[in-house]
Amino acid sequence: MIKENQRALNILLIFIDILVVILSLICSVWLRFKTTLFGPIGGHLGFQSYLLFLTFAVLPVYLILYFAFGLYKPRRTYKNIFSEATQIIKVNIIAFFVLVSILFIINQPNFSRIMLFLLAIIGTFFGITERFVIRSILKNLRVNHKNLKHILVVGDNDLAFSFARKIRENPYLGFAISGFLGRASHVGKTIEGVRVIGSFEDLDWILERNRFDRVVLAIPLKYYYKINELVESCERVGIKAEIIPDYIRYFPAQPSVDMIEDIPIINIRYVPLDDDFNKFLKYTSDYIISLIAILITSPVMILTAIAIKLTSPGPIIFKQERMGYNGRIFKMYKFRSMKVQDPSEEKSEWTTPDDPRKTRVGDFIRKTSIDELPQFFNVLKGDMSVVGPRPERPYFVDQFRETIPKYMVKHQVKPGLTGWAQIHGCRGDTSIKKRIEYDIEYVENWHLGLDLAIMIKTALKRNPNAY
Repeated sequence: MIKENQRALNILLIFIDILVVILSLICSVWLRFKTTLFGPIGGHLGFQSYLLFLTFAVLPVYLILYFAFGLYKPRRTYKNIFSEATQIIKVNIIAFFVLVSILFIINQPNFSRIMLFLLAIIGTFFGITERFVIRSILKNLRVNHKNLKHILVVGDNDLAFSFARKIRENPYLGFAISGFLGRASHVGKTIEGVRVIGSFEDLDWILERNRFDRVVLAIPLKYYYKINELVESCERVGIKAEIIPDYIRYFPAQPSVDMIEDIPIINIRYVPLDDDFNKFLKYTSDYIISLIAILITSPVMILTAIAIKLTSPGPIIFKQERMGYNGRIFKMYKFRSMKVQDPSEEKSEWTTPDDPRKTRVGDFIRKTSIDELPQFFNVLKGDMSVVGPRPERPYFVDQFRETIPKYMVKHQVKPGLTGWAQIHGCRGDTSIKKRIEYDIEYVENWHLGLDLAIMIKTALKRNPNAY
């Protein structure tokens, strides 16, 4: 029944996606050939030509890419639009290049490439909007106890109870715990609002007399010898057993599995930016944003440079060694906000709120973060990203790596001008441990939407720890 419901939902999604692509094409054709927003109209192919291309090229390409990027997989664990939106953006970027390539192969120079570009933009907007509406409807149904999946949890330990608590606290998932199986002494007890309905030995009997959608095994390592027996019991009644490993505390936010021949290997640290396509998106957005930012802020940077030169002897730009991607040392640029000092002192001293080393201009540009603007040139050089964990001086990295657990994980992505930790107030003299927790959360959960949200919040939020 559940599989049939999922199949019906997928058919509905495919039908709606087809309508969205058709609507996107119609809007693109209208914008290109019925308005002068994108240049003079001139002569162009008839609508029939675009309709044929839609039928035999556009729709097949989009549907294949939607399947390839997992947009028809079950999404009960879906929490926000950003992860799905990122996939839709990827689909439209790739579709644009594939469709342009098809036109080149079939030698069709009169087909509007501008129209295809508009199709990618409009298709992205409509696609994200469509999925947001559909997911919101499904979440609302599940919160109201409809379209539920019933789970039997085999286990009566902290791992099992923690899982049940997560299910209860997140009704949007659409799951209901129907009972625990545990030790005989616990049968009849109610824990986390769920009753222990039997012992481990009762699994066959309970599965034969009840209908569950999923059976989740959440047992401690010392009982792992029972797993084979429990899995066989589930398979005898046609239910797929699922395992929550007892060593889950070592897992990343989004575990991934590699295969070496037929042996699965769990990656303890999942980093979305290890993916080549994600790297390309990140690099492209960094390059474009930094160019625009330099252009917009160039008057401010010129005035700042003049003010520094007139009020304090020394260089305008302050260069300092920082540790970046994969532990590589680079020179980070800032407008100089302090008096020229001995390099040995500069590399090992923190800035304080009333630091006597600050110049008059320096105090202002630090509070307004104007001193950070030259780092957009670090982004163009490839040393930094616009968004990422803030880079630290090697002197302090050597200290923190010994005292702060997982401190070096932040170096698995490029450092940034601003980051997830900074918008949560972890800047300046704040907890290094808390800062690293936010940095790791960013490293493991990166997507373009998160970068955009961080940039917006950085622009709107003043940080009291900037001094």
